[in-house]
Amino acid sequence: MTALHDPVSGRPLTPDTPHSLSDGARRWPVFDGIPYLRVGRDELVATALAALDDGRVTEAAAALLADNDDWWDQPPPPPDALADAYRAAADPGTTLRDAVAALGLGRVGDYFLHRDHDPSGLAVTALVATHPPAGRAVVDLACGAGHLLRRLALEPGEPPAATGVDIVFAKLWLARRFVLPPHAHVRLVCADLRAGWPIVPDGDAWVSCHDTLYFLDDPGDVLRRAGDLAGSGGAVLAAHCHNVEHPLGAAGHPRSVPAWAGLLPGALTYAEEELTAAALAARPARPAEPGALRATEAVALALDRAGAPPRPDLLGPAPGAELHPNPLYRGGVRRWPNPRWADEYGDRVAAYLPEHVPVGMGRDEAARRRVLVELPDRW
Repeated sequence: MTALHDPVSGRPLTPDTPHSLSDGARRWPVFDGIPYLRVGRDELVATALAALDDGRVTEAAAALLADNDDWWDQPPPPPDALADAYRAAADPGTTLRDAVAALGLGRVGDYFLHRDHDPSGLAVTALVATHPPAGRAVVDLACGAGHLLRRLALEPGEPPAATGVDIVFAKLWLARRFVLPPHAHVRLVCADLRAGWPIVPDGDAWVSCHDTLYFLDDPGDVLRRAGDLAGSGGAVLAAHCHNVEHPLGAAGHPRSVPAWAGLLPGALTYAEEELTAAALAARPARPAEPGALRATEAVALALDRAGAPPRPDLLGPAPGAELHPNPLYRGGVRRWPNPRWADEYGDRVAAYLPEHVPVGMGRDEAARRRVLVELPDRW
């Protein structure tokens, strides 16, 4: 990817101080190496820049960590609590669990803590393994706390250039501090996909956007721009697009499966249930025609202009990974994080995760069924 561009003017951004970028007319804060380029937040940008210019780092942290997306319905913790959360992250004993609680992320925090191992997370894994990056630059739109970027960064050898974009600064900060491996060379950018994009095409790219499009009024615009960013030999993947014909597809702005397919012409379509099953069986997923997917909770789209072969090895733990009991087990018993999580995922998780930690299950089988999982060091 090229240098970042101002999301308003489109001009290249360059550092004007160690903690800010400028296009020559407008400045943006950079905190913990993460540029904050979210439009429509002029007051917050000014507050963060003033604090950083004056060396008031924890005040800048509190301001940026309080920001959230338009769908979030909970107030942020007080500034002093957010400043404490920022300071606590420097302590190696502080965990991702501690951080999501301190940031007041509630059910979103539960989602991040268990994202890699819930059915929709497994579906993303299967979609990626079926249509892998294959050396192309990675751009993960709405990357959240960086789970997918982490898995790709753990691949042996020289990983491709990677960029993660999300509208919520706190999620990117969690990715940087707690989720991504320390050696990962991943660029994280806070920006709004509904406005000008700060990244521009520079060769072929593998562009993904998961569990997000149904939140947007115009997901077709995001997919069109993702296709432009991908280039002639790139790929565009989008998982967990809510199906309006399914009872669990009511959240956000769901569409029918054919309607979703029409937003990315030429894409293959996958039922989320098929993707989850493929992840558990360690095999490539099988696409189906949109008209045959009316019963799926959510559909996934994949358009790979280069036709890269599947990578079933991506469905297992990274080579040499240390495995731990799935954190859904507490005291050896499977427990759901909260009632809302249980309503959406519980029945499907119960299909592959036994109620109790099984005795005598082999390591490979336990890893395949996600009884044993790979976790960030500070989970």
